[in-house]
Amino acid sequence: MPLKPKRPCSSPGCPRLTDGRFCEEHAKLEAQRYERYGRDPATKKRYGRTWERIRDRYIKAHPLCERCAKDMKITPAEEVHHIKPLSHGGTNAEDNLMSLCKSCHSLISAKSGDRWHNR
Repeated sequence: MPLKPKRPCSSPGCPRLTDGRFCEEHAKLEAQRYERYGRDPATKKRYGRTWERIRDRYIKAHPLCERCAKDMKITPAEEVHHIKPLSHGGTNAEDNLMSLCKSCHSLISAKSGDRWHNR
């Protein structure tokens, strides 16, 4: 299957071509801008360094997508999902976590609407 052609970086005036939205340099700057101005402070507090450690430890113990495994598919896990969201009283306890691939995590988030409500 042929690859999609590269497109110009979305940063104004940048001449670089990229596979994503921004070139590497501007992707880092955009991520920093989002962390600084776009992310809700309460969310930032809930998903700090402590969460990163919990997530890394959980994904190491559960390296495959748990949802795909139920369908007898082997897919590497890339994200850790809270079964009951922190915003709804959930915790970072292991029994409230689930390792997922990006597509399963996006699907669950879209169905529950967690990503787009109350921002």
